[in-house]
Amino acid sequence: MEKKVLGIIGGVGPLATMLLGEMIVKRTKAQTDQQHVNMVITNNTSIPDRTTYILDRSKANPVPVMISDAVKLKSIGAEVLAIPCNTAHSFYQDIQLGAADLQVLHMINETAKRAAQIGAKKVGIMATTGTLTTSVYQLACQDAGVKPIVPDEETQEMVMSVIYDDVKAGQPVDFLKWQQIINKFDELGCDRIILGCTELSIVKKELNLDDMYIDSLMVLAESAILSCGYELKD
Repeated sequence: MEKKVLGIIGGVGPLATMLLGEMIVKRTKAQTDQQHVNMVITNNTSIPDRTTYILDRSKANPVPVMISDAVKLKSIGAEVLAIPCNTAHSFYQDIQLGAADLQVLHMINETAKRAAQIGAKKVGIMATTGTLTTSVYQLACQDAGVKPIVPDEETQEMVMSVIYDDVKAGQPVDFLKWQQIINKFDELGCDRIILGCTELSIVKKELNLDDMYIDSLMVLAESAILSCGYELKD
C-alpha cells in the first residue's frame, strides 16, 4: 500500500495531541526513522471548547477553526486526517465536507467496532457531556452490536471533573473519584469501559489501567497507522 502523510488537528486537548503522536510512533512497525509514519501536527489551542458549544453555553463554533486547520494541513501534504477529540466527532460530517478529499478518520466508529471485535457485550461510555448529548457513541455502539451504558447525572459530573478539573487543568487524577466512577459502571454490569474522551487516555497512562478499558486514542493511533499504509508492531 502506498504510504500517505498523516495530518493531526491538535490542541483538543494539547496533552492528548502529544500522546497520540507518541502512540503512533510506538505502535508502528519500524526499525529506522524513515520507516515511521510521516505526519504533520497542529496544536491549535484556540479551537473553541466543543462541549460548551454543544450544550449552548458558548456561541464560539469550533467547526470553522478545525476545517481551517484541515485545509492548512492539506496544503503541507496531509492526505489522512486524525482528530484526537471524541467530542469533535459530533461534527464529523461537517468537518469531512470541509476537508474536501482528505480522508478523515472516525475515531468513535472505529472504537465501537473495536469493542465488538473483542467480544464486548455491554460497554460503559466515559465521555464528555457534549459527546453523550449528541449520542454519537450510543449510536456507534448500537450499529456495532454492542449495548452502550451511560452514567447517571451524578456520576457524569465526576467524569467531567476528572476531564476538566484534573487532566485539562494539569493536575493529578483524583483516584478516589475515579474509583467511584468505575464502581458505578460495575454496578450496571459493564464488561468493558470505553475511554471516550482523549483526556481519559491520559488517565489510563497515569494510572496504568488494565485491558478492561478500550482506549479511543489508541484505536485512533492504530487506525492512522494502517490508513497511512504502515504496519502495526506485534
